[in-house]
Amino acid sequence: MNATVWDPLQCEMLAAMGLPVQRIVLATAGDESPATLSDDPLVLALLRAAGRSREAADAPRIARGWPAPERLRRDPAAKRALWPQLRALRRPSA
Repeated sequence: MNATVWDPLQCEMLAAMGLPVQRIVLATAGDESPATLSDDPLVLALLRAAGRSREAADAPRIARGWPAPERLRRDPAAKRALWPQLRALRRPSA
């Protein structure tokens, strides 16, 4: 689903029903197709923990490397394994 088709209330209702609402993110140089980023609250919280916003150019690429939100919700070990990656993303690049 494309979030630009839905108004904010509809996006909130879809999310409340557990349906993923996708956002279109502009393609970066060297990337042929636009990337989508889920509006799942867990994904957005993980992006914040990684020091990124939803609008960050690398947000879709980073989120694709994570386990699915459904897996993170049911598998505490997968969530614990993700924290070192999130901390590494917060470190300033030298």
